[in-house]
Amino acid sequence: MAGRTFATLMAMALLLAGWPGAGREAMAQQVDITAAHRGELITVTASAELQVDSHTVWAVISDYDHLAEFIPFMSRSKVVKREGDRLQVDMAGEVVFLIFRQPVDARLEVVETPPRRIVARAVSGNLRSMEGRYAVEPLPSGLVRLSYTGSLTPEFPVPPVLGTVFVRMVITRQFSAMVAEIVRRDAAARGAR
Repeated sequence: MAGRTFATLMAMALLLAGWPGAGREAMAQQVDITAAHRGELITVTASAELQVDSHTVWAVISDYDHLAEFIPFMSRSKVVKREGDRLQVDMAGEVVFLIFRQPVDARLEVVETPPRRIVARAVSGNLRSMEGRYAVEPLPSGLVRLSYTGSLTPEFPVPPVLGTVFVRMVITRQFSAMVAEIVRRDAAARGAR
């Protein structure tokens, strides 16, 4: 998330600045990200269409104990409780943007619907509210669409003028890192076959 961010808390993370080490054939065909800041509520959507195996997408987005290894701004992500498809995940990181620096921590209540959907909401930490949803959708074209929608209200102030730019930057970096890890693992799996 080593100093990483709250977009991961929204995403699980989440979060989109390039595809280091990715082969062109497996790169995202299309990536879209939007962010809006209305009063205290911040909303985001992100999606990518990938030429990868859908099982790899699921394996990466549900790899909670290892998200901090590849998601920018996240320093910790750990499953603290699991009962079937219901989990509690602790995440922590630090939001850094220009001169703005804010530690972020949250316990997420996660509900999985393998291998298609993850829904999470913050139940404690320094987010007043947070809800997010990942969806994995195999497309008729053979591509796989990974999408994320989320909203949050932090307990700490987010600079109003830069809020949307800030959130978009964080989500872009985090979602790109998630996609890059999916592409990396898919290429490794194809190479092992």
